[in-house]
Amino acid sequence: MDTIEFLKPRREVLSRREVIVSDLADLLPEGALVSDPRGLVPFETDAFIAYRNLPLAVALPSTTEQVAAVLTYCSRYGIPVVPRGAGTSLSGGAIPQEDAVVIGLSKMSRILDVDFSNRTATVQAGVTNLSVSEAVSADGFFYAPDPSSQLACTIGGNIGMNSGGAHCLKYGVTANNLLGVKMVLYDGTVIEVGGKALDAAGYDLLGLICGSEGQLGIVTEATVRLIAKPEGARPVLFGFASAEEAGACVADVIGAGIIPVAIEFMDKQAIAICEPFAQAGYPMDAEALLIVEVEGSEAEMEAMLASIIEIARKHGVTTIRESQSALEAALIWKGRKSAFGATGRIADYICMDGTVPLGQLSYVLQKTAEIVARYGLRVANVFHAGDGNMHPLILYNINDPEDAARAEAAGNDILRLCVDAGGCLTGEHGVGIEKRDLMLHQYAQVDLDQQMAARAAFDPDWIMNPSKVFPLEGRPAA
Repeated sequence: MDTIEFLKPRREVLSRREVIVSDLADLLPEGALVSDPRGLVPFETDAFIAYRNLPLAVALPSTTEQVAAVLTYCSRYGIPVVPRGAGTSLSGGAIPQEDAVVIGLSKMSRILDVDFSNRTATVQAGVTNLSVSEAVSADGFFYAPDPSSQLACTIGGNIGMNSGGAHCLKYGVTANNLLGVKMVLYDGTVIEVGGKALDAAGYDLLGLICGSEGQLGIVTEATVRLIAKPEGARPVLFGFASAEEAGACVADVIGAGIIPVAIEFMDKQAIAICEPFAQAGYPMDAEALLIVEVEGSEAEMEAMLASIIEIARKHGVTTIRESQSALEAALIWKGRKSAFGATGRIADYICMDGTVPLGQLSYVLQKTAEIVARYGLRVANVFHAGDGNMHPLILYNINDPEDAARAEAAGNDILRLCVDAGGCLTGEHGVGIEKRDLMLHQYAQVDLDQQMAARAAFDPDWIMNPSKVFPLEGRPAA
């Protein structure tokens, strides 16, 4: 890697930052580089708002070639690069360092190809998650991963964090619906991995790339799987007298071999927050509710629901509300889909992302309540119960440093609890900044060394998103 040596006459009159900005401007079209302090403010943080930094500059390329040109330049001069999709990361994955160039992919928003015969779509990385389904809906298809931020979050960001969503219980997360990528490496080299085929020859590099949080390269295009719409779908709302009974019901449904398309959980605090906002008709007297959605033919749905209702009754279910129309179905889902926004109206919050075995749901819910109470805080639990991906929302006041410190400490204790219960630190939000110092709670140093060796095979100089995922102590020098 070259040192930052520029032409001597320029060095005498311009600062390092000014030279970098000038050079990047030469590489990009007009309007594709942001460098003034006010323009940089929207890029100083993502949805993990506890931390923020103004980057050195923001590049907004519209082609793979422009991404490659910027990375070639940054690699040559050792300039850190932070990839950014829509900035919806809840773990700080897109928060930049002050000496970093952010490469935002918002202008790469075209759907390039839809191939119904192979049931695939090829899209640029800046295409929003929901727009893929909207583009193929009239033809009877959809794109399965559906994170709560799907209206805004992008396919590139989904690949970086291996995002999931409510329907991942049946259809899987991004990794299960991704067939190929075009990716630019740290030095500007463009590679293609996978494609329209269901399985690619050789090592599963796609599995390594998906969930790598922008540390192996920048994905500029993706080929994703399209799925035919089911014959019908029906969500049912179940209210329970305790959160523990709701958690036990989830474990018994999955244990019985029943796989609904989705099982979502909300506790009493989450219900109290969401119902005034969504007016979805949630039972305010319930301690917890489950939203269970089944799909298929009418006979299939009836049979599956009968079995689920029988299990729910064994756990003291107090409310059963089956949707009878598209409007009722939309209302049942409205509160759950609005949970993060509704919570943000009443308090600041940290959204955790630990995942636990289903048999540990009741235990972890109980212990989570104890942890948060010990710190004098409140928690609203809303999460993907079917795969044990928990999202406790810890409520606090971001303007009170002591309150913020307590919230962060409580969140760390909850994540340790998830690992100790046999789970892991993240299900779909990624590690980012938020969980990097907890990686040693889940992995031994030798395990992290192996992961960092794989990372270094793609980016030996640690140019790509360098301050994320791995603890700052113990990582190799760039």
